Amino acid sequence: MDRKLYMNSLYDYYGELLTKKQKEYFEEYYFRDFSLGEIAINMGVSRNAVYNQLKNTEEKLEFFERVLRLYNRGIKIRRLIRNLDEETIAKIEELI
Repeated sequence: MDRKLYMNSLYDYYGELLTKKQKEYFEEYYFRDFSLGEIAINMGVSRNAVYNQLKNTEEKLEFFERVLRLYNRGIKIRRLIRNLDEETIAKIEELI
């Protein structure tokens, strides 16, 4: 799976567990497609500080997934419900 898509998925599951600062950096980089340099200018920090913050945030998201496995379980549930009727699928996906 594409790393960016994977990180976005993990953020969907665990984003609320991040600090405000981690969310800001992550969203600038992954959602708004800003470069490290652009984020550094916007935040008034060095490019290296942005890189380190993003790296730590990615590691934290991956740690949450290793422990909680919500993303992985969501994939398994979606595979199991493929053969159900559309109304039931929609109801289950609201819960996921």
